[in-house]
Amino acid sequence: MTRVLNRIEAYYDAVPRSSARAEDFGPLTFFVREGADGWPFYARPTLGHAGGVSVADVERVRARQRELGLPEAFEWVAETSPGLRAAVAASGLVVHAHPLMVLDGDPLPVPEPVDAVVRTVGAADPRLADAVSAPYAAFGATAGPDDARRVGERIAAGLAVLAAGFDAESGEALAGGQHQPVGDVAEVVGVGTRPGARRRGLGLAVTAALVADARARGVGLVFLTASDASVERLYARLGFRTIATALIAEAPEPETSEALEAAEALEAAERSEGV
Repeated sequence: MTRVLNRIEAYYDAVPRSSARAEDFGPLTFFVREGADGWPFYARPTLGHAGGVSVADVERVRARQRELGLPEAFEWVAETSPGLRAAVAASGLVVHAHPLMVLDGDPLPVPEPVDAVVRTVGAADPRLADAVSAPYAAFGATAGPDDARRVGERIAAGLAVLAAGFDAESGEALAGGQHQPVGDVAEVVGVGTRPGARRRGLGLAVTAALVADARARGVGLVFLTASDASVERLYARLGFRTIATALIAEAPEPETSEALEAAEALEAAERSEGV
Protein backbone atom coordinates (compact mmCIF):
# COMPACT_ATOMS: atom_id res chain seq x y z
CA MET A 1 0.00 0.00 0.00
CA THR A 2 2.92 2.35 0.67
CA ARG A 3 3.96 2.07 -2.97
CA VAL A 4 0.47 3.02 -4.16
CA LEU A 5 0.35 6.03 -1.84
CA ASN A 6 3.81 7.12 -3.02
CA ARG A 7 2.57 7.03 -6.62
CA ILE A 8 -0.43 9.13 -5.63
CA GLU A 9 1.86 11.60 -3.84
CA ALA A 10 3.99 11.95 -6.98
CA TYR A 11 0.82 12.49 -9.00
CA TYR A 12 -0.45 15.18 -6.63
CA ASP A 13 2.87 17.00 -7.01
CA ALA A 14 2.88 16.72 -10.80
CA VAL A 15 -0.71 17.41 -11.86
CA PRO A 16 -0.92 21.14 -10.89
CA ARG A 17 2.33 21.99 -12.66
CA SER A 18 0.70 22.09 -16.11
CA SER A 19 -1.16 25.27 -15.16
CA ALA A 20 0.47 26.54 -11.96
CA ARG A 21 3.85 27.54 -10.65
CA ALA A 22 5.25 25.97 -7.50
CA GLU A 23 6.46 28.21 -4.69
CA ASP A 24 8.85 26.58 -2.22
CA PHE A 25 8.08 26.94 1.48
CA GLY A 26 10.42 24.23 2.76
CA PRO A 27 8.19 21.39 3.99
CA LEU A 28 5.26 22.82 2.01
CA THR A 29 4.78 23.64 -1.66
CA PHE A 30 2.23 26.25 -2.70
CA PHE A 31 0.83 25.90 -6.22
CA VAL A 32 -0.19 29.24 -7.71
CA ARG A 33 -2.30 29.32 -10.86
CA GLU A 34 -0.83 31.04 -13.89
CA GLY A 35 -3.15 33.74 -15.21
CA ALA A 36 -6.25 35.37 -13.81
CA ASP A 37 -8.66 32.49 -14.30
CA GLY A 38 -8.73 28.79 -13.62
CA TRP A 39 -8.52 26.67 -10.52
CA PRO A 40 -6.79 28.55 -7.66
CA PHE A 41 -5.04 25.40 -6.36
CA TYR A 42 -3.65 24.90 -2.85
CA ALA A 43 -0.59 24.11 -0.76
CA ARG A 44 0.50 20.57 0.06
CA PRO A 45 3.47 18.74 1.60
CA THR A 46 6.65 19.03 -0.44
CA LEU A 47 7.31 15.78 -2.29
CA GLY A 48 9.96 13.77 -0.48
CA HIS A 49 9.96 15.87 2.68
CA ALA A 50 10.46 13.52 5.63
CA GLY A 51 10.43 15.93 8.55
CA GLY A 52 7.67 17.67 10.43
CA VAL A 53 5.60 20.73 9.59
CA SER A 54 5.17 23.47 12.17
CA VAL A 55 2.36 25.92 12.72
CA ALA A 56 4.79 28.65 11.65
CA ASP A 57 5.34 26.83 8.33
CA VAL A 58 1.59 26.80 7.75
CA GLU A 59 1.23 30.44 8.72
CA ARG A 60 3.90 31.50 6.20
CA VAL A 61 1.98 29.84 3.40
CA ARG A 62 -1.32 31.29 4.56
CA ALA A 63 0.21 34.78 4.58
CA ARG A 64 1.33 34.27 0.97
CA GLN A 65 -2.13 33.02 -0.03
CA ARG A 66 -3.71 36.12 1.50
CA GLU A 67 -1.16 38.34 -0.22
CA LEU A 68 -2.16 36.93 -3.60
CA GLY A 69 -5.88 37.03 -2.80
CA LEU A 70 -6.17 33.25 -3.14
CA PRO A 71 -8.02 30.78 -0.91
CA GLU A 72 -6.18 29.64 2.19
CA ALA A 73 -6.34 25.98 1.22
CA PHE A 74 -4.23 22.90 1.90
CA GLU A 75 -4.64 19.35 0.62
CA TRP A 76 -2.79 16.19 1.66
CA VAL A 77 -3.11 12.50 2.52
CA ALA A 78 -3.34 11.75 6.24
CA GLU A 79 -1.38 8.51 6.08
CA THR A 80 1.63 9.99 4.26
CA SER A 81 1.78 13.27 6.23
CA PRO A 82 0.40 12.30 9.65
CA GLY A 83 1.67 15.34 11.54
CA LEU A 84 0.31 18.02 9.23
CA ARG A 85 -3.27 17.94 10.45
CA ALA A 86 -2.37 19.17 13.94
CA ALA A 87 -0.33 22.09 12.56
CA VAL A 88 -3.01 23.11 10.06
CA ALA A 89 -5.80 22.90 12.66
CA ALA A 90 -3.72 24.85 15.18
CA SER A 91 -3.37 27.65 12.64
CA GLY A 92 -7.17 28.03 12.62
CA LEU A 93 -8.13 26.25 9.42
CA VAL A 94 -11.02 23.79 9.24
CA VAL A 95 -10.00 20.28 8.16
CA HIS A 96 -12.36 17.99 6.23
CA ALA A 97 -11.72 14.26 5.79
CA HIS A 98 -12.70 12.29 2.67
CA PRO A 99 -12.22 8.65 1.64
CA LEU A 100 -9.37 8.16 -0.85
CA MET A 101 -10.28 5.25 -3.13
CA VAL A 102 -8.46 3.21 -5.79
CA LEU A 103 -9.70 0.78 -8.40
CA ASP A 104 -7.98 -2.55 -8.98
CA GLY A 105 -8.59 -3.82 -12.51
CA ASP A 106 -11.59 -2.88 -14.60
CA PRO A 107 -14.76 -1.37 -13.10
CA LEU A 108 -17.52 -3.74 -12.11
CA PRO A 109 -20.49 -3.72 -14.50
CA VAL A 110 -23.30 -1.31 -13.69
CA PRO A 111 -26.72 -1.00 -15.36
CA GLU A 112 -26.86 1.22 -18.43
CA PRO A 113 -28.71 4.48 -17.69
CA VAL A 114 -32.23 4.53 -19.08
CA ASP A 115 -32.86 6.98 -21.93
CA ALA A 116 -29.33 8.37 -21.82
CA VAL A 117 -26.10 8.06 -23.79
CA VAL A 118 -22.74 8.18 -22.01
CA ARG A 119 -19.65 9.05 -24.03
CA THR A 120 -16.41 11.00 -23.99
CA VAL A 121 -16.47 14.57 -25.29
CA GLY A 122 -13.69 15.97 -27.47
CA ALA A 123 -12.27 19.48 -27.57
CA ALA A 124 -14.20 20.33 -30.75
CA ASP A 125 -17.44 18.61 -29.74
CA PRO A 126 -20.44 20.94 -30.20
CA ARG A 127 -21.79 19.69 -26.83
CA LEU A 128 -18.59 20.59 -24.95
CA ALA A 129 -19.98 23.63 -23.12
CA ASP A 130 -23.12 21.74 -22.10
CA ALA A 131 -21.05 18.80 -20.84
CA VAL A 132 -18.78 21.11 -18.85
CA SER A 133 -21.75 22.87 -17.25
CA ALA A 134 -23.49 19.70 -15.97
CA PRO A 135 -21.17 19.03 -12.98
CA TYR A 136 -21.34 22.70 -12.00
CA ALA A 137 -25.14 22.47 -11.87
CA ALA A 138 -24.81 19.32 -9.75
CA PHE A 139 -23.08 21.36 -7.05
CA GLY A 140 -25.35 24.38 -7.29
CA ALA A 141 -22.94 26.47 -9.35
CA THR A 142 -22.77 27.89 -12.85
CA ALA A 143 -19.89 27.38 -15.28
CA GLY A 144 -18.00 30.55 -16.08
CA PRO A 145 -17.79 32.02 -19.60
CA ASP A 146 -14.25 30.65 -20.14
CA ASP A 147 -14.63 27.26 -18.47
CA ALA A 148 -15.53 25.35 -21.64
CA ARG A 149 -12.63 26.92 -23.51
CA ARG A 150 -10.20 26.05 -20.73
CA VAL A 151 -11.42 22.46 -20.49
CA GLY A 152 -11.25 22.15 -24.27
CA GLU A 153 -7.63 23.30 -24.23
CA ARG A 154 -6.77 20.75 -21.55
CA ILE A 155 -8.49 17.99 -23.54
CA ALA A 156 -6.59 18.97 -26.70
CA ALA A 157 -3.31 18.96 -24.76
CA GLY A 158 -3.97 15.49 -23.32
CA LEU A 159 -4.23 16.82 -19.78
CA ALA A 160 -7.87 15.88 -19.23
CA VAL A 161 -10.59 13.60 -20.54
CA LEU A 162 -14.25 14.63 -20.26
CA ALA A 163 -17.16 12.19 -20.28
CA ALA A 164 -20.84 13.07 -20.04
CA GLY A 165 -24.26 11.48 -19.98
CA PHE A 166 -26.69 13.00 -22.49
CA ASP A 167 -30.47 12.72 -22.54
CA ALA A 168 -31.33 10.41 -25.43
CA GLU A 169 -34.22 12.60 -26.58
CA SER A 170 -33.20 16.21 -25.96
CA GLY A 171 -29.43 15.79 -26.12
CA GLU A 172 -28.96 17.81 -22.92
CA ALA A 173 -25.93 16.92 -20.81
CA LEU A 174 -27.28 15.50 -17.56
CA ALA A 175 -24.02 14.46 -15.90
CA GLY A 176 -20.32 14.83 -16.45
CA GLY A 177 -16.87 14.32 -15.03
CA GLN A 178 -13.20 14.16 -15.94
CA HIS A 179 -10.08 12.14 -15.42
CA GLN A 180 -6.67 13.76 -15.48
CA PRO A 181 -3.87 11.43 -16.57
CA VAL A 182 -0.23 11.94 -15.61
CA GLY A 183 1.91 9.06 -16.81
CA ASP A 184 0.32 5.82 -15.64
CA VAL A 185 -1.79 7.45 -12.91
CA ALA A 186 -5.13 9.23 -13.32
CA GLU A 187 -7.57 10.84 -10.90
CA VAL A 188 -11.30 10.92 -11.56
CA VAL A 189 -12.56 14.37 -10.61
CA GLY A 190 -15.66 16.54 -10.70
CA VAL A 191 -18.27 13.87 -11.38
CA GLY A 192 -21.73 15.30 -10.89
CA THR A 193 -25.33 14.91 -12.07
CA ARG A 194 -27.91 17.65 -12.51
CA PRO A 195 -30.39 17.51 -9.59
CA GLY A 196 -33.34 16.63 -11.82
CA ALA A 197 -31.54 13.64 -13.35
CA ARG A 198 -30.27 11.91 -10.22
CA ARG A 199 -30.94 8.29 -9.23
CA ARG A 200 -30.64 7.12 -12.84
CA GLY A 201 -27.12 5.71 -12.53
CA LEU A 202 -25.59 8.49 -14.61
CA GLY A 203 -22.77 9.34 -12.21
CA LEU A 204 -21.60 5.73 -12.00
CA ALA A 205 -21.89 5.32 -15.77
CA VAL A 206 -19.81 8.46 -16.37
CA THR A 207 -17.20 7.23 -13.89
CA ALA A 208 -17.10 3.82 -15.58
CA ALA A 209 -16.59 5.50 -18.96
CA LEU A 210 -13.73 7.57 -17.56
CA VAL A 211 -12.06 4.49 -16.08
CA ALA A 212 -12.44 2.61 -19.35
CA ASP A 213 -10.82 5.51 -21.22
CA ALA A 214 -7.96 5.67 -18.70
CA ARG A 215 -7.33 1.94 -18.98
CA ALA A 216 -7.33 2.20 -22.77
CA ARG A 217 -4.60 4.86 -22.46
CA GLY A 218 -2.44 2.50 -20.41
CA VAL A 219 -3.19 4.03 -17.01
CA GLY A 220 -2.49 1.47 -14.30
CA LEU A 221 -3.61 3.38 -11.20
CA VAL A 222 -7.00 5.10 -11.14
CA PHE A 223 -8.11 6.84 -7.96
CA LEU A 224 -10.64 9.35 -6.69
CA THR A 225 -11.75 11.12 -3.53
CA ALA A 226 -15.33 10.55 -2.35
CA SER A 227 -17.10 13.49 -0.78
CA ASP A 228 -18.66 11.44 2.02
CA ALA A 229 -19.59 7.92 3.16
CA SER A 230 -22.69 7.69 0.97
CA VAL A 231 -20.71 8.56 -2.16
CA GLU A 232 -18.01 6.14 -1.00
CA ARG A 233 -20.60 3.35 -1.04
CA LEU A 234 -21.65 4.31 -4.57
CA TYR A 235 -18.10 4.12 -5.90
CA ALA A 236 -17.63 0.81 -4.12
CA ARG A 237 -20.28 -0.56 -6.49
CA LEU A 238 -17.79 0.04 -9.31
CA GLY A 239 -15.03 -1.77 -7.42
CA PHE A 240 -13.25 1.20 -5.85
CA ARG A 241 -11.88 0.53 -2.38
CA THR A 242 -10.78 2.97 0.30
CA ILE A 243 -7.06 2.92 1.09
CA ALA A 244 -6.46 6.22 2.88
CA THR A 245 -7.95 9.55 3.93
CA ALA A 246 -7.67 12.71 1.87
CA LEU A 247 -7.66 15.86 3.98
CA ILE A 248 -8.70 19.29 2.75
CA ALA A 249 -8.28 22.39 4.90
CA GLU A 250 -9.84 25.77 4.33
CA ALA A 251 -10.51 28.97 6.21
CA PRO A 252 -13.64 28.89 8.39
CA GLU A 253 -16.72 30.59 7.05
CA PRO A 254 -17.14 34.07 8.55
CA GLU A 255 -20.01 34.14 10.98
CA THR A 256 -23.00 36.19 9.92
CA SER A 257 -24.49 38.78 12.22
CA GLU A 258 -27.50 36.51 12.73
CA ALA A 259 -25.26 33.62 13.77
CA LEU A 260 -23.34 35.83 16.15
CA GLU A 261 -26.56 37.13 17.71
CA ALA A 262 -27.86 33.57 18.12
CA ALA A 263 -24.60 32.47 19.75
CA GLU A 264 -24.66 35.43 22.12
CA ALA A 265 -28.30 34.72 23.04
CA LEU A 266 -27.47 31.06 23.72
CA GLU A 267 -24.49 32.03 25.85
CA ALA A 268 -26.63 34.45 27.86
CA ALA A 269 -29.31 31.79 28.37
CA GLU A 270 -26.72 29.25 29.53
CA ARG A 271 -25.27 31.75 32.01
CA SER A 272 -28.71 32.50 33.41
CA GLU A 273 -29.34 28.75 33.87
CA GLY A 274 -26.00 28.23 35.55
CA VAL A 275 -24.68 25.94 32.80
